[in-house]
Amino acid sequence: MKKTKTYKKIIAFVMAFSLLFGLFQIPKTALAADDILNIHADGAILVEASTGKVLYAKNADTALGIASMSKMMTEYILLDSIKKGKVKWDQEYSPSDYVQKISHYTDLSNVPLRKDMKYKIKDLYRAMAIYSANAATIAIAETIAGSETNFVKLMNEKAKELGLKDYKFVNSTGLNNQDLKGMQPKGTGPNDENIMSARATAKLASHLINEFPEVLETASIPKAKFHAGPGEDINMENWNWMLPTLIYGSKDNGVDGLKTGTTDFAGHCFTGTAQRNGMRVITVVLNATNAQGQGTKQARFDETKKMMDYAFANFSVKQVFPKGYKIKKHESISVVKGKEKKVNIETQNPLEIVVKNGEEKLYKPSFSIDKNKLNKNNELTAPIKKGEKIGTLTAVYSGKNDFGYLDGKKSATVNVVTADKVEKANWFVLMMRGIGSFFSDIWSGITSTIKGWF
Repeated sequence: MKKTKTYKKIIAFVMAFSLLFGLFQIPKTALAADDILNIHADGAILVEASTGKVLYAKNADTALGIASMSKMMTEYILLDSIKKGKVKWDQEYSPSDYVQKISHYTDLSNVPLRKDMKYKIKDLYRAMAIYSANAATIAIAETIAGSETNFVKLMNEKAKELGLKDYKFVNSTGLNNQDLKGMQPKGTGPNDENIMSARATAKLASHLINEFPEVLETASIPKAKFHAGPGEDINMENWNWMLPTLIYGSKDNGVDGLKTGTTDFAGHCFTGTAQRNGMRVITVVLNATNAQGQGTKQARFDETKKMMDYAFANFSVKQVFPKGYKIKKHESISVVKGKEKKVNIETQNPLEIVVKNGEEKLYKPSFSIDKNKLNKNNELTAPIKKGEKIGTLTAVYSGKNDFGYLDGKKSATVNVVTADKVEKANWFVLMMRGIGSFFSDIWSGITSTIKGWF
């Protein structure tokens, strides 16, 4: 009887413990080793803009739907065309039948365009960058390449040129090809979609804002008007609701770009950028959801805010090695056939890296010399120019959760160069050195022999 009561107590204890453990069990998503922020999105990435340092990544190399974030490539090609003088801001465009028809699809983000009107490229660009106007985007594509079909080829070529991976562009806007009602670019099917990985999207955004920072002047405009025709001024509100004066913004969040995207295929996407205290970050979320797995407009901004707040609270850009830094035990290199027998070496530029709070001591310098610059005795051969690259200095990180860089590098590096020039010595100096070396070798041999006697 006593044994039965004892067994019942043990069983009751086990059941109570199991129930208690179940109640307080940590969700599996929170345990993911590679998801330190538990971002609710199919793909995500967080990057410091000036260095390309990746501060967080989740499924960052899988190509997924990007919807209207495709327009960042259209923006890049347009701004590049403006810079090269191929297109002018005050250039006028007359809508094609295709563009005019698309512009009146009210279920799409659009500004209506009229056949009897001409529109300046600058105004079409603003409609694209602020309001994600689809027909205005196609109008820009036609202006640059003659047709959207030709422009799509440019988009894919430019992506390759910029070193992007995991991408495919099938139209200039990011719309579902089905939304183009059979008028999609030639060579693409009605079910084709624009896709990019989070990393490729961030890399495109990085090129865009670093090469054409003026894009942020337009992307940060919260509200504007588009003059479609006589008595037809269209109110445009920026779809980036994280801008300081809009619904999910705040006056000190530093958000000034960049591009949203939403389709049934891609879900709710956002490429954001913000600057605080001199540091700029780029974020990407693809098919963002809330904690319950529901895709909403707010979810993409909530998940972006988590990444931005994490970056600004925990990281800063710091100079770990200044310009002209002399590497310990590698302050100089031997030179043969030169007027001087050594040349000093130093870093060509300062080395700046993104450092997590309290981890400054986890970065150590590592010097790597270019073996092709040296002879078999590990010497440089004169003549040597000042500023000649002879190797690199790397900041090697020994901490955890290192996501590397956008371009695939694992560590930050800076060139190591010669601090002075070394001219080649004339024949007489070289001859005298040779004679001196000859007698020095003989004398060394004699002294060694004499020492051996004793």
